[in-house]
Amino acid sequence: MTAPAIARAIDAALAWWRDAGVADDFDDAPRDWLAAASAKTPAKPAPAVAKPEPERAAIGGGPGVWPADLAAFSSWWLTDPALGELGAARIAPAGPASPALMVVVPMPEAQDDETLLSGPAGRLLDAFLAAAGLGRDAVYCAAACPARIAAPDWAALAEQGLGQLLAHHVALVQPQRLLIFGQSGISTLLGNGSTNKPMLLPFVNHTGGMVPTLTAYDLEAIVARPALKAALWNRWLDWMPA
Repeated sequence: MTAPAIARAIDAALAWWRDAGVADDFDDAPRDWLAAASAKTPAKPAPAVAKPEPERAAIGGGPGVWPADLAAFSSWWLTDPALGELGAARIAPAGPASPALMVVVPMPEAQDDETLLSGPAGRLLDAFLAAAGLGRDAVYCAAACPARIAAPDWAALAEQGLGQLLAHHVALVQPQRLLIFGQSGISTLLGNGSTNKPMLLPFVNHTGGMVPTLTAYDLEAIVARPALKAALWNRWLDWMPA
């Protein structure tokens, strides 16, 4: 090789070792190469700590501010902002105090305007009550939610106290018996979820005592599946006193 070629080869070799991380041609002092390598390794960031979810506000402000009489409750049900965004237009409950029967549904039906259960589900209820020898004017009808919700999360609503509010409502009405349509959702509100067989909810507890209770499918489901009418009627006959 010529002298210029040898010089270029030496320069290339030195450049290769520099790129490989060799800083010196020689070094007599010992060096801990592993320690140096570990020092260049960035420390792993600490795992993120999940922030606790904020507590849900109690529906209606909590038991301490709920109305203590039925007339005040009905007005509060329609207007008080403390009930939160439980749907859009609210529908008032209707009926006399201390009735022989109180009917509870999860929420107003889609066709309701100003009166609760004024659509197809309400007409089915009226036919059922007539067959049982009862008129709508003698029955107190209420919904667990003041307005219709597209996809209610019953467990979340129970955590916010909607079940307690429903029990408070029942205590104000003081019915002799309670007929619940929409058993799964309302049973969840009342602490009797699907694992506890919502069909077996014989009583609802409230501050004034216990009310004998019969649970059934949603009225909309019964409208869609007429075969459910016979099953409900048979259970009603077994439930009512002779």
